[in-house]
Amino acid sequence: MEVQYLAILLSIFWCNCDAIMWSLAPNTQKCLKEELQGNVLVAGEYEITEITGQRVDYVVKDSKGHILAKNENIKKGKFTFVTETYDTFEVCFISKMPPERRGVPQDVHLDIKVGIEAKNYEGIGEAAKLKPMELELKRLEDLSEAIVQDFTLMRKREEEMRDTNESTNNRVLFFSIFSMVCLLGLATWQVLYLRRYFKAKKLIE
Repeated sequence: MEVQYLAILLSIFWCNCDAIMWSLAPNTQKCLKEELQGNVLVAGEYEITEITGQRVDYVVKDSKGHILAKNENIKKGKFTFVTETYDTFEVCFISKMPPERRGVPQDVHLDIKVGIEAKNYEGIGEAAKLKPMELELKRLEDLSEAIVQDFTLMRKREEEMRDTNESTNNRVLFFSIFSMVCLLGLATWQVLYLRRYFKAKKLIE
């Protein structure tokens, strides 16, 4: 019972999933982008309103244009892929129909799960012949590892931001010192120039 409560609490704090719905106009496309770390499992489930004479395709690709998953004339289905490196990934839904026809918008429902939320623990339990408690412990272990990895990533980003801030502060300090030296040099040159000028005009001794 305690394990179940702990798993529920961790699930509340660590639910990396996203379900959205939108209206896709005829002969248009809608893309969703997300930055993900490497070696992350991504699972998506979609459902498109079926309209005669209109079709919808989808494609999943990274920032370099590599296609990770795609399908044509979709109605309802799923897709999965595993990220190789840290990158920005996008999933696009493209509406296609003859230009001479007048189409109507189609509703697109998309449910995306990332990381441990995308794993099929029922299948894992059946394959490994795990008991319910063992399966819950396995899920809890994965949750803990995911949280540790997330905190490690946050710490790394914090260090990077701190290094960036320190570098920026040092550059600002050096620029301020350089500006002060330039201003002092310019002021000294003006004083010496005016002194020579007034002496040349015999206005001062």
